[in-house]
Amino acid sequence: MSTTTKLDKDEQGKSIDQKLYRSMIGSLLYLTASRPDILFSVCLCARFHACPKESHLHAVKRIFKYLAYTSSLGLWNPRNSSFDLHTYSDADFGGYKVHRKSTSGTCQFLGNMLISWFSKKQNSVALSTTEAEYIAAGSCCAQIMWMKQQLLDYGVNFENVPIRCDNTSAICVGKNPVHHSRTKHIDIRYHFIKDYIEKGNIELVFVPTQEQVTDIFTKPLDEQTFSKFRLELGLCKIE
Repeated sequence: MSTTTKLDKDEQGKSIDQKLYRSMIGSLLYLTASRPDILFSVCLCARFHACPKESHLHAVKRIFKYLAYTSSLGLWNPRNSSFDLHTYSDADFGGYKVHRKSTSGTCQFLGNMLISWFSKKQNSVALSTTEAEYIAAGSCCAQIMWMKQQLLDYGVNFENVPIRCDNTSAICVGKNPVHHSRTKHIDIRYHFIKDYIEKGNIELVFVPTQEQVTDIFTKPLDEQTFSKFRLELGLCKIE
């Protein structure tokens, strides 16, 4: 599935039936609710639903082929898992070939149980890796605050929920954006993350790139790394 990142509009390619392509994408999007490992590839292919070409259809068929060989995989939630909320946030800088927008990816865990995840193209072109990562962390923060509010209904309260990010510059901006004069171009709505850090609701924590699980939602990976992160998400063979 790694070749899907090479997709572009392919304006010279042969057009295909839109109804067929959209129905295939719709089925795959429905499946991502239980198969987060295909989310990045499916979302990338979905960007070309307005005018699909043969190259796009070929990429979609590769996803179906992957699913056929891994039909026994499913999310496993262990009964003896701990109950602590922690998250990962990452972004691929300028990875979208059409107009170089970055892709944000986040995932949230309760203990070892994956409970929420998303992969989404950012609204504007990021001018640096720091900006792309900081925007992704802001989206992750918003998701955490919603989850914290929902958990309060069950009498569960979490403080200093860690957002694991592999970009030290983004972590520094989150803790003190005023100090970094070159970050004023970043949209101000993402600076709300600093307020939640000061209130003790969240904290930005550095994680090495080799342990950044969210890479699976933002970029193509080699087979070994992909299989490793897929397992860490909780996807395993279910008999």
